[in-house]
Amino acid sequence: MSNYVDAAIEIAREAGQVLLAHRGVAFELKGDYDLVTAADRASEQLVIKRLRERFPGHGIVAEEGGRAEMNAELRWYVDPLDGTTNFAHGYPLWNVTLALALHGEVIAGVIYDPLNRELFAAEKGGGARLNGAPIHVSKTRSLNDSLVATGFPSRKRHQNVNIHFYYQLAMLTHGVRRGGSAALDLAYTACGRLEAFWEFGLNPWDMAAGTLLVQEAGGTVTGMAGERLDLHGKYVLADNGRIHEEILDLFAAIFRGEYRYEMPALPAPEWEMQHG
Repeated sequence: MSNYVDAAIEIAREAGQVLLAHRGVAFELKGDYDLVTAADRASEQLVIKRLRERFPGHGIVAEEGGRAEMNAELRWYVDPLDGTTNFAHGYPLWNVTLALALHGEVIAGVIYDPLNRELFAAEKGGGARLNGAPIHVSKTRSLNDSLVATGFPSRKRHQNVNIHFYYQLAMLTHGVRRGGSAALDLAYTACGRLEAFWEFGLNPWDMAAGTLLVQEAGGTVTGMAGERLDLHGKYVLADNGRIHEEILDLFAAIFRGEYRYEMPALPAPEWEMQHG
């Protein structure tokens, strides 16, 4: 398995250099809100080429294309540029992520942040590392003492139910971060910078590597109702394990429409306050 991790590290580093060389290039819309850049395409072409050369019998499932091999025994999940919107706007939070699954179970994963020169890697049963050094989840035992993260989809975010979860967690924790890169949010949970991450509507390539990192760093990963994680499911919850049950209890209440903190009322417009 180490051969797979080593190959993923080498490929991710090479793809990272491609992305660095494409900074500042123009972007275009690929949907109502989703962006795609020349960097996405160049990085994906390189990653797929390298994987085909090394592992011709493996399937490859990539964000920009190559999803026809979903039934392969060994299957790579590739996001050649996680955080595309950040990249396109020059916001410094983006990465390359690769993960390998055997019969649907992730066994190797790599997340590379070229700007900060941080490479996160994990293999099933072999632990998680940052730039070669072992990493572990935070030891925080209370949600009140935690810093957590989430994300919102590019499309129809105004209709996304996550705003209800976001507000409740924002009121109960040290804060909720919304960085725009699910892979890095998961990596930061694995190394203890965050206590938890949750999100609705992720794709398998968004979370495959990161969820393995969290698990191998000693954390817990499930669905938001506590069920076994489904990479093709509708949501994910990853945390340090110590606050897992507390978060699940909170999520269950929110799913039932029970809020510990009511959403604030909008203030009246200034003219209305002045003129009654």
